[in-house]
Amino acid sequence: MKNLITLCCLLMAAGIAHAQDSLITNIQNRRSLDLNGTWQYIVDPYETGFYDYRYKELNENNGDAYWNNGIPANKTEKKEHGYIDKYSIEVPGDWNHQKPEFLYYEGTIWYKKSFDYAKPATGNKCFVYFGAVNYRADVYLNGKKLGMHKGGFTPFNFEVPAGLLKETGNYLVVKVDNKRYADEVPTLNTDWWNYGGITRDVKLVEVPGNFIRDFMVQLKKPVDGAAPAKQPEVTGWVKLNSKPTSAQNITVEIPELKLSKQFTATDDVTQISFKLPKVQLWSPQTPKLYTVIVRAGNDKTEDKIGFRTIEAYGPKLLLNGKPIFLRGICIHGEIPQDVRRAYSEKDAEQLLGQAHELGCNMVRLAHYPHDEKTTRLADSLGILVWSEIPVYWTIDFGNAAVLEKAKAQLQEMITRDHNRASIIIWSVGNETPVSATRTNFMHSLITRAKQLDNTRLVSAALEVNYSSGKDLNVIDDPLGEFVDLVAFNEYLGWYGGSPEKCRTTNWSTPYNKPLFISETGAEAKSGFHADSLTRFDEEYQEWYFKEQVAMFKRMPANFVGLSPWVLADFRSPKRNNPVYQEGWNRKGLYDDKGNKKKAFYIMQNYYKQKSAEALNR
Repeated sequence: MKNLITLCCLLMAAGIAHAQDSLITNIQNRRSLDLNGTWQYIVDPYETGFYDYRYKELNENNGDAYWNNGIPANKTEKKEHGYIDKYSIEVPGDWNHQKPEFLYYEGTIWYKKSFDYAKPATGNKCFVYFGAVNYRADVYLNGKKLGMHKGGFTPFNFEVPAGLLKETGNYLVVKVDNKRYADEVPTLNTDWWNYGGITRDVKLVEVPGNFIRDFMVQLKKPVDGAAPAKQPEVTGWVKLNSKPTSAQNITVEIPELKLSKQFTATDDVTQISFKLPKVQLWSPQTPKLYTVIVRAGNDKTEDKIGFRTIEAYGPKLLLNGKPIFLRGICIHGEIPQDVRRAYSEKDAEQLLGQAHELGCNMVRLAHYPHDEKTTRLADSLGILVWSEIPVYWTIDFGNAAVLEKAKAQLQEMITRDHNRASIIIWSVGNETPVSATRTNFMHSLITRAKQLDNTRLVSAALEVNYSSGKDLNVIDDPLGEFVDLVAFNEYLGWYGGSPEKCRTTNWSTPYNKPLFISETGAEAKSGFHADSLTRFDEEYQEWYFKEQVAMFKRMPANFVGLSPWVLADFRSPKRNNPVYQEGWNRKGLYDDKGNKKKAFYIMQNYYKQKSAEALNR
């Protein structure tokens, strides 16, 4: 019992008991101080700055805890750490590409940023906001711990205690640890690079004492395939940071539509609904966005929002009540020519621009939530989005704590992007081996996703039954009962046989739902040419997609689209062919320098045909 009590105390001191504050959305429209730029760092593979292994205790009362600034109080004080400009790193950005010695590093690095900040207005609150940190972040301001967060691809924020900020000489320290563990999400084994660091924006955000934490406005979920009415109904809610002491007015405005609606808040969450007059629906052809302004007391927030409906109605996929075929591509959040994590608007423009050139109206953002700049750009470009959490392969499905970690990442993903018109699918995972334990785990995530947002589809990349018949593959994964879209990955001709196998293969599912191929692809080393039978050459990949396209043309009637794997070559420590891979997954239609492979044109031509069919329908 004594050891258990000691452990609990250590965990609390370490920050594991610190739950992050509920997420504040629309940060870009808040008063804030940008904390991006150059940070100082200390590499700490032994976590010396966090824990004293000699005495088995945290460095909580130790001057050499690295969350302190490292400046000796006088010449006799011993300091065995410090932050200087010689050791600097850029934020946002992964550490792997910034220093050659960090290419394969997985462990702890301490980041420090010094800044000044004028005294907050009387009664205002301040929060430190992170777009993402991979994977665990322990956050300290001026030597005081604000909290801890786990999850490498979702945003989080912590409130700054009153009086902690100074007008000059503030320092923010973040302990970043990207080590992989069996009981984390994702788990030990993935097929992408484990980029470590503060990989997205950091801001100090100031809001009124009583403020709007979040809001959601979306068109009401359609019923039985119905198209939106001429004046469709919006439903949603407004979330305040606390329950008002007395009834408070909330106003929702859409100036372009000359709309202003008032609601009365008596609790921290207020349900809202109203009709939209003369609205132009959002679609890939007309990606119309409206400025939506929400006011409550002295606070105001706003967002640019498109209005559309999405529904799986029997075997059909309906956007605004009309059938749509998803001409997709899978994308990793990586800029291959720089061998780094994507984080900027320019990065988003590159990736979505390449998808647009391919002829896509949809992207699968795999296998984790991508940067908010990407989903916002997709809104403005009219590109539909599948957004996913990294429940990948062999998660510890029997571990209740792992389920809670997955649910936390799911909630953070949905909270950040629930007003993005482009996002039509929330995905709860990829290629998870079938078992009763796994299905219960995944079903729980699907249930949670629908509780958080019932206006979109929920799916996952399901498993395929390849033993059902000689030339018939059945997607009968039991998780198919619970998803809205039956999606599956197939690599006929790459991982099994050669591409001509597509000629005799048929697909089916027992579920009366839309059918979607969430991955298919083959590897090719750009510039390597031989004949179509030679693995890893461009001709083999070209042949692969020719056979796939022929198969797509005779898919069942409920086939509603695909997202081939993958847009561009990307780094993966699993891919170690010394001639053709060298640490790269080469399934990209673009290579790592941005050049198109021969297979690109096969898919581009197919998508042109599908686009023409849609126009002539």
